[in-house]
Amino acid sequence: MTAVTLGPTPARRAALARRVRLLVAATITYNVVEAAVAITAGTIASSSALIGFGLDSIVEVASATAVAWQFSATDHEAREKTALRVIALSFFALAAYVTFDAVRALLGTGEAEHSTPGLILAALSLVVMPFLSAAQRRAGRELGSASAVADSKQTLLCTYLSGVLLAGLALNSLFGWSWADPIAALVIAAVAVKEGREAWRGDTCCAVPAVPAVPAVPAAPLSGGTVSGGTVPEAGGCADGCCSPVRDTSRDG
Repeated sequence: MTAVTLGPTPARRAALARRVRLLVAATITYNVVEAAVAITAGTIASSSALIGFGLDSIVEVASATAVAWQFSATDHEAREKTALRVIALSFFALAAYVTFDAVRALLGTGEAEHSTPGLILAALSLVVMPFLSAAQRRAGRELGSASAVADSKQTLLCTYLSGVLLAGLALNSLFGWSWADPIAALVIAAVAVKEGREAWRGDTCCAVPAVPAVPAVPAAPLSGGTVSGGTVPEAGGCADGCCSPVRDTSRDG
């Protein structure tokens, strides 16, 4: 009979938790600066999309702070539901404000002007955010933390928003299409609502929590990864490869 372990060992979980805390700290630091620049530049240029992007940075700070609060406790799993709620509500608040401001702009209340700082900021975030998101997502999935994965998706959303923002600002600057800016802001709002709903439901990843080793019957024809001639199911029925692999402990000595 072969024993299998789902998820990382306690030592590995401690290392992953430290990594998540470091990534969260980096995310908070970057987004505080990003928010200040985006909101200031957006106010000067009357850019709904740029202001919305800055507010998304504040949401990202709130989201990351919730994860930092969760992982500040030894039993951080007990705080996960609260952290997910904070992340979801932050998404919804962002969507509400951006939608209001974008509709106001489309109705002719104000037209966005060219913003060089906004273009530079959007391009920079488009480069930085994918790395932060990918690193935290990997750690969160291996750790089995839905909130860490949700926060990584918030960071990934910032990447998408950077591309949308860059396109909107560029179209407005090159062709004078002022409507492109609020349209880009509405795209930001729609994506924020989607991610908020997923965070509220906890639909972030079929992450694999650490559980005690369990015996596996070698010849059992179950779905998932093969272990010593038999198979074991992948946790959560995940089909997109986001789950941690089942570890074969038959070779651990």
